[in-house]
This record gives sequence, structure tokens and C-alpha cells, in this order.
Amino acid sequence: MDASPAFRPDSRLELSRRRLLQLGGLIVATTGACSKESAADPTSPAPPPPPVVKARPLQAPTMPTTPPVVPASHVVLCRDAWGANPPRPGGTPQTPVRMTIHHTAVALGDNTNAPSRLRQHQRYHQDTHGWIDIAYHLSVDRNGNIYELRKPELVGDTATSYNPSGHFLVVCEGNFDEEQVTEAQLNGAAVAFAWAAQRFGIPTDTLAGHRDFSPDTTCPGADLYTHIASGDLQNRVNGLLAAGPVDLHSICGPEASAAVADIEAGLR
Repeated sequence: MDASPAFRPDSRLELSRRRLLQLGGLIVATTGACSKESAADPTSPAPPPPPVVKARPLQAPTMPTTPPVVPASHVVLCRDAWGANPPRPGGTPQTPVRMTIHHTAVALGDNTNAPSRLRQHQRYHQDTHGWIDIAYHLSVDRNGNIYELRKPELVGDTATSYNPSGHFLVVCEGNFDEEQVTEAQLNGAAVAFAWAAQRFGIPTDTLAGHRDFSPDTTCPGADLYTHIASGDLQNRVNGLLAAGPVDLHSICGPEASAAVADIEAGLR
């Protein structure tokens, strides 16, 4: 009987074993290499710390500043509130067709004097000149408060050489050859004229100063007149009219009396 052939491993199996050994050695070598790269070398100096970046505090954006707007009164304080005497009988009816500004030509000083100054003007106009009433239709004090004077449907009066017939007359309290008109007073006058332009259909380009009709006066004073000559006051009137109806209403009774008391106390 023939002897059994010696056992020889299959060549493909031997190749696979050899390949596994090679791959095993490659894996070990690769793992060792990665470990050496990732491990810190104790002999190497420590790397410097990253720079510290300080965060800037957030700042609010700079907003453009808007100059404050000086409000104007849209209320007329009735005659009884400032202590007017009754008008005398008479007067000439009119329909206003133009607008004219005056000053009282008497330095006002503190605005707390305004109501009492109106009473003085009325006594002077009635008792000295013999007129039916204070000469103008509306008055505006330094703080822009508006006062009811003579009815606009009656012609005003003047001691100078011009005919005020057809003129809607606003007087600003003070002497503007000596004092400066305030923004509040200008705005109050603009409201008064805008109301008249709307009420009677008066063109705003008729707005003028007393001196424009009479060579024997500097009224309404140099400082106030600059706002006429430059067109500033007319522009204020036009701006009010462009914004819509001008609401100018009269108040009487306790509410108006309290308002006048506040003016005399320096609160308004």
C-alpha cells in the first residue's frame, strides 16, 4: 500500500497568512506613528498661549439731534379772563382783507406783566384816545399766549397816519426796538394770522408791519420787523395753513381765569 503523501499547506492559505502578518505589522506601525505625533514631547517648550482678544463694549448708534420745537398756543383767552372793560358803543364794520402786525412800544419785561399791561392799554385807548376799545384784534405775549381784544369784524384804531380799515391787527406785547421777540411769540402770532387767513380768506402775502403803511412810526420795532422783511413770519403762517385747518378757539369762564392766573404766576 502506498504511503500517504505528506501534508502540505495550501499555497493560497500560506499567502493569506503572510498577508495578514504584513497588514498586522502595518497597523501596529501606523498606530505607533500616530501616537508619537499626538503625544507631547517633554523636552519641547510649551507653545505660547493664544492672544486674548478683548471684546469692545457695544455702543448705541449716534442719532442726529433735532432742535426742540417751541409750541404755539391754539387757544384764545377771552376778554373777561384778562379783565377787559366792555367795549363802548359804535365802531365801523369791516371784512378783513389784509394782515398787519404791531408792537405796543412799551417794554414788557417779565411775561407775568402781560395781562395787567393789556388792561393798561385798553384804559389808555378808551380814556385818552376816546376809542371804543383797545385798538387791535388779538394780542400775543412773550410766551405765545393769545388774548381776545376787539372783534375782527370792526375796524381797528391808530394814532398814526394810516387807515386801518380792512386790516386784521395782531399786536405783540413789548417794545422790539429794545427787546427781542421770542420764538413762542412769533409762533403765536403765526397761529393768529393763519387763523385769520383761513377765516376771512386773506392772502398771506398781505402780511406787513405797521411801518409799511405809516412813515411816522418804527412799529413793530426793529427786531420783530426783521421777521416780516425776511419773510420768516409769512413762511410760518404758510406752514401752518399747509398742515391743515388751524384750530383757534376761545376759552372763557373758570378755565380761562385759571390760565390767566397761571400767566401772572409765571407758570404759563
